[in-house]
Amino acid sequence: MYQHTSLLWRNEALEVPSIMKPASIVTISITVWLAMFQLFSSQLKAELGTTPNIKHIVVGRCYTYITLVNPKLSYDCEEIWKQFEDAVIHHSSCNVTAGDYSQMFNAMPQIWPCNRFLFWSRTRTLMHSYAAVFRYFWTLEDTMVGYMFNDLMWCGQEEDSGFDFSSCPEWSACKNHPVYSLWRQASQNFAEMACGNITVLLNGSIVDAFNKNSMFGSVELDNLKPHKVDYVNIKVVTNLGGPHIESCSHGSILDLIQILQSRGFHWTCTDSDQTLRILQCIQEPNHSSCQTYTNTLQHKEKFRSSLIPAEQHVDQS
Repeated sequence: MYQHTSLLWRNEALEVPSIMKPASIVTISITVWLAMFQLFSSQLKAELGTTPNIKHIVVGRCYTYITLVNPKLSYDCEEIWKQFEDAVIHHSSCNVTAGDYSQMFNAMPQIWPCNRFLFWSRTRTLMHSYAAVFRYFWTLEDTMVGYMFNDLMWCGQEEDSGFDFSSCPEWSACKNHPVYSLWRQASQNFAEMACGNITVLLNGSIVDAFNKNSMFGSVELDNLKPHKVDYVNIKVVTNLGGPHIESCSHGSILDLIQILQSRGFHWTCTDSDQTLRILQCIQEPNHSSCQTYTNTLQHKEKFRSSLIPAEQHVDQS
């Protein structure tokens, strides 16, 4: 990892001979700072450009997906890459809309089974653990487009027919960011296909667990269909050590519930899901709250076990 060099030089390093005129001093200072700025800018751009070897990564993931993850699919990975490339490289880095990816999405249509949709916001690590335990859950990352482009960066350059490997803007820099536009369209497609009982995993340890500006709050929620979704099951989970900021009865979760009700959705909400707590404790088994939780579960199990002989005795009589 690149380590930033301190810009605070010792005074003696900047000592200037007394015979030099003030104008010369100013010129030297400007030259030095311009050189330092260019140095840091070039290193910063190198970190933010298009992911190196992006074609090999995307096409390789495509073949892995249709060969191992979902062998029932039969798509042309080279054609998918071509449609993706055409959507990006002929546009400036802030001028790629969701619609520009339409041909790419049309090249890989996918249908997902009902009752398996898992949405999330600010709970990525726990979401992956939860989906791994309950293998029937589907997240956006489990779809073909999510699998292919997860954790990648890309952008084109209007003056050149290729990817910009030196510098890409951050998502927040522009509305039509090429990465944001792809994930926006993928999220919209995922939400439109949602059916049956769906699950939403939110972080109760932050303010605005339900954020209207997040991908779930601004895209996915607006594209859920009440006539296709039976129940929206909200699960609020806090960090092991807290803080406990929001819950089913407090904070922005209430705003989410109000929106669901106004749109005709049926919903449930829990902020004490036992499976989620166990998954957290597996990741941090030595946490004090996990030890307390384990003792409580053991106590319940012993109490349940103590009732079994009595129940068997009743049955025999």
